[in-house]
Amino acid sequence: MMVRDFEQYSAWRQGVVNALKNYQTWMAGAALTDAATEQRIVRTLTRLADDKLSVAFVAEFSRGKSELINAIFFAEYGQRILPSAAGRTTMCPTELLWDASLAPSIRLLPIETRADNLSTGDYRDQPAAWTVLPLNLDAGADIHEAFKQVSKTRYVPVEEAKRYGLYDEDDPDMPVTLDDNGHVEISLWRHAIINFPHPLLKQGLVILDTPGLNAIGTEPELTLNLIPNAHAVLFILAADTGVTKSDIEVWRNHIGAGAGRLVVLNKIDSMWDELRSEDDVNAEIERQQANVAHILSLEPRQVFPVSAQKALVGKINHDVELQARSRLHALEGALFNELIPAKKDIVRRHLSEDLQALSTAQQGMLNARIRGIVEQLHELKSLRGKNHSVVAHMMRRIDVEKKEFDASLFKLQATRAVFTRLSTELYTCMGMDIVRDDIEQVREEMQRSRFFIGVRDAVRSYFERTRANLDAAERKTIEITEMMGVMYRRFSSEHGLTLALPMPFSLAPYRDEMASIEAIYYKTFGTATLITTSRVVLMEKFFDTIASRVRGCFKAANNDAEAWLKVIMAPLEAQIRQHKDQLKHRLASIQRIHDATDSLEQKIDAFERSQQELEAQKMRLNELAGAISIAINAEFVALDAAA
Repeated sequence: MMVRDFEQYSAWRQGVVNALKNYQTWMAGAALTDAATEQRIVRTLTRLADDKLSVAFVAEFSRGKSELINAIFFAEYGQRILPSAAGRTTMCPTELLWDASLAPSIRLLPIETRADNLSTGDYRDQPAAWTVLPLNLDAGADIHEAFKQVSKTRYVPVEEAKRYGLYDEDDPDMPVTLDDNGHVEISLWRHAIINFPHPLLKQGLVILDTPGLNAIGTEPELTLNLIPNAHAVLFILAADTGVTKSDIEVWRNHIGAGAGRLVVLNKIDSMWDELRSEDDVNAEIERQQANVAHILSLEPRQVFPVSAQKALVGKINHDVELQARSRLHALEGALFNELIPAKKDIVRRHLSEDLQALSTAQQGMLNARIRGIVEQLHELKSLRGKNHSVVAHMMRRIDVEKKEFDASLFKLQATRAVFTRLSTELYTCMGMDIVRDDIEQVREEMQRSRFFIGVRDAVRSYFERTRANLDAAERKTIEITEMMGVMYRRFSSEHGLTLALPMPFSLAPYRDEMASIEAIYYKTFGTATLITTSRVVLMEKFFDTIASRVRGCFKAANNDAEAWLKVIMAPLEAQIRQHKDQLKHRLASIQRIHDATDSLEQKIDAFERSQQELEAQKMRLNELAGAISIAINAEFVALDAAA
């Protein structure tokens, strides 16, 4: 069922890609494309190619998290793929995905990288920093053994653990974790990426297996990036332990109720009792389900009781009765019936916006061509029965029109100068140099003030400066858009060009991303008043990830702004070239008629054929745009039937 749902989603996505490529190919053949159009199509196709659906599994250790992943995704392998045993089997955040450009492997980031001022995200672009272990797909035992790497640990002195931000000397429970030599057990790895050709991973699924809940607070990549950006989060509790204080804190601070957020009550088999009736067991499960829902402020139907271990055994042994008793099917249905449609709606909304912009631009270009043909036909037909002096007068009128249009182009050059100045000012507000300098300033302030309050104030000021830079940049984009809008309207009114207003651009998505980062930061540190060394170290580690996210955000904003600035004039310039060509052809046509080198009726026939061809192109353009719209709005049979 899961594979089929993902295959249907992938088929829907591929249908949109095919329709979009047909549109792109036809437009290129009809000479209807320009830089702005081509850029929009390429970016849309790239977004579809990179489309992923991520599912995060969050739980304290010994809740059966890895076993649940095995039961949902890997039962067809006939054995456990992820290590699953009593105690802690996932010591570092682990992503399971498929990248066809890489060999099947496990990439492991050493824990020592936590001592540097770089986030896990920064290291993704540094292949040399990772330890790579190949996966032998022909040997299931070898795969299972390789996957055990995520649970490897080592013992280090307290000072080393503190340097990595993994030992809180102010926590009264920490000393009891030391071994006889006074050393601390830490994970061997900071992050793991498993590149595995599983059918669902090939369809774009990304699975995130997180360490215990204590890591949620100490690994900023989880808190600031991976968990908030997951399309679905499964929060796993255990029937034999109930809801703990740390469970409640993580649920309220890092997950919370919302779309794609599911609570799983695992290990219900601990309540199975052959000395009790099935009705009594089910009633006990329902009571615990209701209790969990009450504590987490949910409806009971939002809590899914399951037995991951029995579900895995049932699937491997093809025991239908055991699978039914494990109740996993209800969770799987909720997960995929919520995950895929929600993701599809997001993609569909972006695609619809892109299609509307594409269709408007190309229709405008075709309408301009048709209008030019109609005007020339009107001129030619008005010459029937007229003498040479009338024709000569028309030639002079077209020549005057051409000179007036050429004069308008000088105004455009003046606009270009202002455009260049505003573009420079835009980059001054949001350039990567500013981002780098701001980050260095915060780190310097952190070094000067080793107290928690001072460090927190430095980060707060950083967010204020970053927000001010984005606001200033947004004002520049508005100024550029308004200036270009005036130019577009001037050419439209003075020369009859059919021009849609410039392609809009907004920094709002990046401001929203910054706001979400800031909100997570304040939720974690905003109200705390403890002035402890461990809190300062933790905040510094969080700032490394904050800085990485901000760099990524500003880099994307700069790339988008640069692409926008390159093409904002493209539709205007394309129609200017087209209009100049039409004026030149009109003048040449009238000249030939004046010189009696062309038959007037032949010329009229040729233009009428051109008009018919353009009308046919317009119909074909509508058909291709309609095909994209149909592909975007296509539904999944299985999901709709289930709904």
